[in-house]
Amino acid sequence: MQQCRRRNPCPHTWEIPLAVAVGLVLLLVAGVQVGRGLANLIAGNGWRLVDRAELFTSGPGVLAGRADAGLAGVSSPASPGLLWWCIVVVEVVVLVLSGLALRTGWGRWGPSRVEGTAYRADVDALMGIARLRRHAPLIRPDLYTSHGLASMARQGSIRGLRPASGYREET
Repeated sequence: MQQCRRRNPCPHTWEIPLAVAVGLVLLLVAGVQVGRGLANLIAGNGWRLVDRAELFTSGPGVLAGRADAGLAGVSSPASPGLLWWCIVVVEVVVLVLSGLALRTGWGRWGPSRVEGTAYRADVDALMGIARLRRHAPLIRPDLYTSHGLASMARQGSIRGLRPASGYREET
């Protein structure tokens, strides 16, 4: 435990998951309002969104099926069925995009990320394509097994590296 703290001075705590959860709740609330705006647009009332002051207070009315809750000047609001379908479609899109964003973030910054690897452009700029191809078995021995590290040492392409004594090359 102590060694882990030395390597990572900022362990995972509750702040990051709480911020993600609050952000997701805000996206869901905004999705309800966007779904209501889409339903009113389809019903012929134009694209109307609620004022900032009534963003949260109009939510229960919208969830009760009233497409005109918190909006002034809506003559023929959308029907409750259309309202619910639009809200469901928008919320599904919000949840799918949020899930993709969480998956991408977890793979990039989460505990299962691959540490110590460089991007292709960085490696190409540093080593060059000719050197990458020449040392491919050393860089990715899992992909280039026919020319292993020992055979590269025997050929002299890696200076100072000799095959271990008693090494037999498999045929």
